[in-house]
Amino acid sequence: MTTAKIAVSLPTELVEQAHRAVAEGRASSVSAYVARALEEQAKLDDLASLLEEMLTETGGPLNRAEQKAADRALGR
Repeated sequence: MTTAKIAVSLPTELVEQAHRAVAEGRASSVSAYVARALEEQAKLDDLASLLEEMLTETGGPLNRAEQKAADRALGR
């Protein structure tokens, strides 16, 4: 994979968390930590798009009765 260098502004707390992850060996670098976070967000975005597409194809979001039935089926 090729890489590109960019500059971003982040809340101090997030930067500190990234540095802790590196210090604790959970990430090889701050860049790797941020890249992994962006990859996870991209997956979530893709899933959200897929869900929206599926809902469109099947008649839209669940109505209240359908949601209750789904919750019961899932043991909620």
